[in-house]
Amino acid sequence: MLSPTQSRESLLKMFRRKYIATIDEVFSILDTNSRMSAFRRLKSVGSLTSFTDAGRYYTLPDIPKFDAYGLWFYQNVGFSQVGTLKSTLIALIHASAAGMTPNEALALLRLRVPNSLHNALHNLVKDERIKRHRLQGLPLYTSIDSDIARKQMTARFENVERFPPSTISAETTIMVLVETLRAGKVLPPPATVAARLNAQSIPVTVDQVEQIFVKYGFSAEKKTAERP
Repeated sequence: MLSPTQSRESLLKMFRRKYIATIDEVFSILDTNSRMSAFRRLKSVGSLTSFTDAGRYYTLPDIPKFDAYGLWFYQNVGFSQVGTLKSTLIALIHASAAGMTPNEALALLRLRVPNSLHNALHNLVKDERIKRHRLQGLPLYTSIDSDIARKQMTARFENVERFPPSTISAETTIMVLVETLRAGKVLPPPATVAARLNAQSIPVTVDQVEQIFVKYGFSAEKKTAERP
């Protein structure tokens, strides 16, 4: 195995070139098969672990360019300023203006395995880290803080009254949110989002995109005026 100094230099060089890496790639660069040794070397450079892909990926703390939600994605691998998937869910749900549904969380976190989200949400509710409610038959997650949860529920009811579920389907909403987030920090015009989705055979009107932007607090000045 490489010495501590050599390990640091090799890891920094690898991450500067690749941005993210798996533990197997770390084994290779350090010339070791010892997980304990590899983790010690990763810890020495302050590495971050992905909240997606079962934490299989690592990066350096100064590489991610976190968005307004504290998230960064590279090649569909997600990293969070607060660390794990559970910690990320707690932070996002607590900060949301109107709570968060599972579909909204899936779209925001770009999770390819829905079960990982559902298991995390279930355990967080069980451990009393977040609250779970039912809204028109659908699950809604809010902060564990009663005052915050009450405000979130009120805001959610107002959203439902303004934009009834029958107006825009959940699937359409998810696709619009995903396409918008893919654009990076600059908010694309509703017409652009609608055009891109229609090109993918996903029917959505400019008016529907505008409604979703209003509902989730998107503004032209910055990606979001408030976190959904």
